[in-house]
Amino acid sequence: MIASAVVAVIVAGVIAVYFTPLLTVRSIEVDGNSSVSSEEIVGDLAIPLGERLVHVDTGAAAQRVAGIPALASARVQRMYPSTVRVTVVERVAVVFVDQPDGTHLLDSDGVDFAVAPPPPGTVRLVTDTPGVDDPATESALAVLDSLPESLRGMVGEVRASSISDVSMLLLDGRTLVWGNRDNAERKSAVALALMSQPGQILDVSSPDLPTTK
Repeated sequence: MIASAVVAVIVAGVIAVYFTPLLTVRSIEVDGNSSVSSEEIVGDLAIPLGERLVHVDTGAAAQRVAGIPALASARVQRMYPSTVRVTVVERVAVVFVDQPDGTHLLDSDGVDFAVAPPPPGTVRLVTDTPGVDDPATESALAVLDSLPESLRGMVGEVRASSISDVSMLLLDGRTLVWGNRDNAERKSAVALALMSQPGQILDVSSPDLPTTK
């Protein structure tokens, strides 16, 4: 008798989940977005209100939302009894590239995700082929990421003709020759010490033998 009652409860639960409107999508929550509108995210989510929550393919929905260029990632969750929650992480512009069709914004991975005015503090990137899988771009971004904030705030432009030839144009008009990405901490300390020295070109590519011109 008890076993039959348990089975009946389970069957009733299955029926409630799969065949009644009790657990259907009635609302969609979007978290983490600021530059990408919730309407765009919900549109790409493509989950209609009224769909049974248990039928929602969260993985496929997350992939659709993550296809929005300005998003680095997306997570979709079923929140019983009737909500779908979308949590996104937006890409952050680290550098910008001037192109014929406008200013392209790139994140820390070199992903070109938007054509828009660069946010304050974004550094201009100059390479032959800026973008993902470009070794020079990767090296330039690695150098920027390694800088202490006190030095990073002085940089207006980063140039890379190769992985071992990175230089930066400072906001005061001077050029800081960096070389490759190695010895970043040592190079940063030497570069900051050279700031008080005369010269338009500060070369720390060999940090034990820095030069100014």
